[in-house]
Amino acid sequence: MTQVTRISVEAIIDAPVEKIWKVWNTPSDIMQWNSADPSWHTPSSENDLKVGGKFKNRMEAKDGSFGFDFEGTYDKIELHREITYTMGDGRKATTLFVEHDGKTKVETTFDAETENDPEMQKQGWQAILNNFVKYTESTN
Repeated sequence: MTQVTRISVEAIIDAPVEKIWKVWNTPSDIMQWNSADPSWHTPSSENDLKVGGKFKNRMEAKDGSFGFDFEGTYDKIELHREITYTMGDGRKATTLFVEHDGKTKVETTFDAETENDPEMQKQGWQAILNNFVKYTESTN
């Protein structure tokens, strides 16, 4: 059996965890921040945030040349603390939320896929997280 590469990305956001949680999980917000590059967007998002619930975010190049559904099923939900899910291809991901002095650390650890270089995957996920930070901090 092959060893699964685990990748982590994190950011500190200048906002309380309640706001972070809401923006992270609300489809209309997800559509605003969920892209790794300005040439991409998320035209649709569905989120049923409960154990056994599913999410699906449609990610597309703005020029229409490429797109895919990023989807999965929730395995664990701990309000304002943890979200763990299994992606459509069976890989796992966990996002932890830790508030300290009015700021919130968001850390996502996920199983790398095998088609793309792990460093490229890390950069992509970090870019999405950085967009999340910018969007969240601009909506006070």
